Amino acid sequence: MTRRQMMSTTLGAAAALPALGAARRPNILFAIADDWGWPHAGAYGCSWVNTPAFDRIASEGVLFTNCFTSNPKCSPCRASILTGRNTWQLEEAVSHFGVFPAKWAVFPDLLEQAGYHVGYTGKGWGPGDYKAGGFGRNPAGPEYAKHTLEPKFRAMSNKDYARNFEYFLEARDTDQPFCFWFGTHEPHRAFQDGAGELSGKRFQDVDVPAFYPDDSTIRRDLADYAVESEWFDTHLGRILAKLEEIGELDNTLVIATSDHGMPFPRVKGQIYEYGFHLPLAVRGGGGRKGRSVDDFINVRDFAPTILELAGVGVPDSVTGSSFVEILNSDADGWVDASRNRMLVGKERHDLGRPNDWGYPVRALRTPEYLYVRNYEPDRWPAGNPETGYRNCDASPTKSQLVRGFDDYYRMSFGKRPAEELYRVDSDPDCVRNLAADPAHAEAKKSLRAELQQRLERDGDPRALGQAWVFDTYKYTGARRHAYSTWLEHNGSSKAETP
Repeated sequence: MTRRQMMSTTLGAAAALPALGAARRPNILFAIADDWGWPHAGAYGCSWVNTPAFDRIASEGVLFTNCFTSNPKCSPCRASILTGRNTWQLEEAVSHFGVFPAKWAVFPDLLEQAGYHVGYTGKGWGPGDYKAGGFGRNPAGPEYAKHTLEPKFRAMSNKDYARNFEYFLEARDTDQPFCFWFGTHEPHRAFQDGAGELSGKRFQDVDVPAFYPDDSTIRRDLADYAVESEWFDTHLGRILAKLEEIGELDNTLVIATSDHGMPFPRVKGQIYEYGFHLPLAVRGGGGRKGRSVDDFINVRDFAPTILELAGVGVPDSVTGSSFVEILNSDADGWVDASRNRMLVGKERHDLGRPNDWGYPVRALRTPEYLYVRNYEPDRWPAGNPETGYRNCDASPTKSQLVRGFDDYYRMSFGKRPAEELYRVDSDPDCVRNLAADPAHAEAKKSLRAELQQRLERDGDPRALGQAWVFDTYKYTGARRHAYSTWLEHNGSSKAETP
């Protein structure tokens, strides 16, 4: 056992008992929505997306204002969560619809080996090929998918996520600690058109980002997205109620988050604030409840935090950092001043360019700035026009922007310069590129150098002159996969789509 593993085991065992109020190992509930973006929760002041379950976790735990994914697409982000590594440290798993190598331990397996009952329902890791990487099952654990229901709207999955959690509990041994991955398919596209209006949503209450025109079609689309986001929260509330009913809630670490931003142009799959900034609330820990914390949290930090609280050694392969100390703190705002930098990036997501090329990007986020390095600015960031901009889900908003062919179109689909620089503290929508502004020249130079240094330290092949390797990674999806695939089963369901 390494010194790091020994320390993690010792600290984890000590942290779990006072933090969760039980003389046994804590349970883990990891709740992850599919394409639910920050700041769309009541706890963040959002009035048009109702999230009472998420808000409860925040009020009885900690609300994080700066949680980020290092890669804003489903399977790369989820691979980072499971392994505790940045996606450019995961070889083929850096790509959407890629192979997930089993060479790095994933936290559900480690917990299972330590005696935990593990499982998942809904969406675990994916889409991609984990079997080709050496996994015998989904890296999130054994699937529990027995129960179905009639969803609220046509485009929603018919999986009864909360009832499947009860089914999971029925399979565990008495007093066995558990780790459950609760992953909805919502609010992934497609949506039922008009679901927001049918739910009583008022379009005038919707916040329209500055990179979109204030248009009724877009407002309607956002309202439909809100309804699907609330479906995740509904099941989360049912799961919390079940935990409370069986007396396990106070011995359960609850993490509620998403994998990336909403499924809209210039958001999902794109390296801007709305794309990689995530909601995050955590219940469980020894600190004061109802706090709001500004420290930067990366999704690769989840695995070491979970393992530490469970008293399980953290493998040397993990490059994320546990935030147990933050959970055990009484402070609001900045708890650890050193947590003020975040790396973000991507390689290939979906097809839509010659030779199946990706759109490689790396970025550095600080409290004030977002510096973005686009390595191939001659390529189309959302895919080529003749392919239909395939790295962007089909939607009413996409159709509206493509028809406009104006500045809003260019912000979502047009080519981008090699460098971008945004003052995210005053321009969170990232619409004013300051990279060519002499007043910010020194900041750009400093951030460029810092990004390179951090990527080299991370072992990023692109920063080490080995960028060619990313073009060798296999695409495992259908050559002409659709954005939204329908499966008819007891009404309707949402498929495992990109």
